[in-house]
Amino acid sequence: MAIRILAASVLVMMAANLSASAQIPDKKDVRRGNRDFRKENYKEAEIDYRKGLVKDSTSVAANFDLANTLYRMEDHEQASKYYDAVKDTAPAGENAAAYWFNVGDNASKKKDWSSAVDAFKQSMIADPSDVEAKENYLYAKQMLEDQENQQNQNQDQNQDQNQDQNQNQDQDQNQDQNQDQNQDQNQNQDQNQDQNQDQQQQPRQDPQISPQQAQQMLQAIQEKEKETKDKVDKEKAAAFKSREKDKNW
Repeated sequence: MAIRILAASVLVMMAANLSASAQIPDKKDVRRGNRDFRKENYKEAEIDYRKGLVKDSTSVAANFDLANTLYRMEDHEQASKYYDAVKDTAPAGENAAAYWFNVGDNASKKKDWSSAVDAFKQSMIADPSDVEAKENYLYAKQMLEDQENQQNQNQDQNQDQNQDQNQNQDQDQNQDQNQDQNQDQNQNQDQNQDQNQDQQQQPRQDPQISPQQAQQMLQAIQEKEKETKDKVDKEKAAAFKSREKDKNW
């Protein structure tokens, strides 16, 4: 792809066609710029065209040629700025096909394939016989499709990666929860074992009783012993009487 440079006389006519009464104060600067451009002295040509724009900022010739110069200097962003400055006036003349061709070529350098497709399409409409514009249009269209397909693939890959990351996060969370639960269970088991050991190690303590309760228990024992002794005495006395009776018989 290569931009199309219009002769100085054609550019001047291009500007003059916009208005029959329009003056062209930048004519001298534009012609000097074109001479420098043909010599590939692009920096000097840039200065010449900018001088012309200082005199007339709306000059189609100065804006268009400055854009072409910046294109050759590989400053495609700035070139777009000056192509855009005359996008409402430059396509109105007989050089519309050349204007749109250069716009499309500059957009291609920026890999702005969508803008390139639109520009080359406009160039073909302005000059249907331009084979090169048609070839560039088809090339830009193919590159745009490839770019869109690549973007779609990247989006799909990003979605898959995000899903994988979410699944991994869920698995990590589940593992952490299981570990926490196991730790809690182990802690509870350890606590229960410690409590059981403490209970086993602690000596049995007899229940404490009050002095009054002790006195009552002692009295009950004594009464039980007295009752038992009285019963035994009665049984002995009965046995003795029985023997005495036998003896008297």
